Amino acid sequence: MQITVDIYEDNFNLLTSLKLLIKSNKDLVLGGAYPNCLNVVTNTKENNPDVIIMDINMPGINGVEGVRLCKKSHPKVQILMFTVFEDNRQIFQALCAGANGYLLKKSAPQKLVAAIRDVYNGGAPLSPSIARKVLSTFDKHTNDSSKYNLTDREIEILTLLSNGSSYKQMASELSISIDTVRKHLQNIYAKLHVNCGSQAVAIALRNNIIQ
Repeated sequence: MQITVDIYEDNFNLLTSLKLLIKSNKDLVLGGAYPNCLNVVTNTKENNPDVIIMDINMPGINGVEGVRLCKKSHPKVQILMFTVFEDNRQIFQALCAGANGYLLKKSAPQKLVAAIRDVYNGGAPLSPSIARKVLSTFDKHTNDSSKYNLTDREIEILTLLSNGSSYKQMASELSISIDTVRKHLQNIYAKLHVNCGSQAVAIALRNNIIQ
């Protein structure tokens, strides 16, 4: 199976490098590459990408707003932030807008490729420093899983999701089917009132449901 990828990056040299990186992996297909998000909704409709790589600091419409617009019209597309920004405000704005993962540009190219595959398979990849910031920013409370009526298995799923595990990896780890993993995630999203894995992980961390 091939993964169609769209790229939004205003740095020409980096955009060129990312295009070459996508084309050098047989399971990835380049849908489109753009220097801004001005036509992100139209581009997504035309290209029907599985995954979007999104920078934050772009002219006209920044990446966070691009995520918000794209998720509103195409909620199933997986969006991976790829940026230099490590500040808490940008991180949480992106995740709350609906981003499914957050990777720093200093990451090795193969880390980005792995993250694309991961987010496509239902994971929520985060650079280690970003994951630490997510955890440290939230106030620590006593375990609040009872507030959301989460089961032990759902907490296990959330924990694996926070570690970037794909559906297939979670199914193998817990000795259940991929369809069962999907069902658990649907229940988790409903209980936490979220639309994606990144938002679920953020709430779980904030409430100290997972560590």
